[in-house]
Amino acid sequence: MNILVTGGCGYKGHVLIPKLLDKGHNVTVIDTMWFGNFLVPNKNLKTIKADLRDSKAYSTENVDTVIHLASVANDPCADLDPILTWEVSTLATLELLIKCKRAKVKQFIYASSGSVYGVKTEPNVTEDLDLVPISAYNKTKMVAERLVLSYADTFNVQIVRPATVCGLSPRMRLDVAVNLLTAQAFKNNVMTVLGGSQVRPNIHIEDITDLYLFFVENPDLTGVFNAGFENISILNIAEQISKISSAKIEIKESNDPRSYRLDSSRLLKTGFSPKYKVSDAINQIMDALKDGFLKDTDHCYNLKWMNSIREKINI
Repeated sequence: MNILVTGGCGYKGHVLIPKLLDKGHNVTVIDTMWFGNFLVPNKNLKTIKADLRDSKAYSTENVDTVIHLASVANDPCADLDPILTWEVSTLATLELLIKCKRAKVKQFIYASSGSVYGVKTEPNVTEDLDLVPISAYNKTKMVAERLVLSYADTFNVQIVRPATVCGLSPRMRLDVAVNLLTAQAFKNNVMTVLGGSQVRPNIHIEDITDLYLFFVENPDLTGVFNAGFENISILNIAEQISKISSAKIEIKESNDPRSYRLDSSRLLKTGFSPKYKVSDAINQIMDALKDGFLKDTDHCYNLKWMNSIREKINI
């Protein structure tokens, strides 16, 4: 199968691409490579260093499936340049969809975000609840979802709303909850927890990338799916880390009281089941830091890195 992956050099892409190649697929990646490219060369892999907004830089001809991961990731980075965020995450998505329709692409998998729901008081957040996004990042994801769904009669559409991803990747991120607290524990022997009672859904990077592969292999399972399997508090995450590292927990006030749980019952009914837990991610990251395999640098923090290269990427 010929698969186009946008944003394939990102945190999730670097774990997903080898899995697609191991399954024998021909993979084309388009990515700005702001954070580099650590993909191992392969005869069935083609990488294009380009901005998705440049529709002439890539082709959808002879593509069977598109896995659309590309976006300006997380709220702080999206706020650096909201116009850029709308152009990359929404307008470029529309252009991609138009190209896919013309090329008769069969399947379109879109990586949305569990954050599109906004602040919810319901004990379980299902796919049927209204979307009330509260940031530029959330809003672009919601609008892009609606664009993708408008093409549901053209090709098989699968929209994934992931929880916060955790775990190891060659293009590592240490600015997401589990990864961040684990890095703090290793580096400082102290974790700073803001609030702590807020509940957040989580998903291991191996599970979310396995899910994209699952949908590639099951294109008829169409629709919108939450993907989060451990709804636990920030304090609970820190306590798990403390048990294996002896790091102390410092609790400070938080101005972010949001607490929500993703209900992934719809996804579980498809036959997909997760294999990893938050504890696995904690142990993997801690071991990688101890072994020196993983370095805690600005490159691992999206906002720090984007600020450092702002002139190069015209923000």
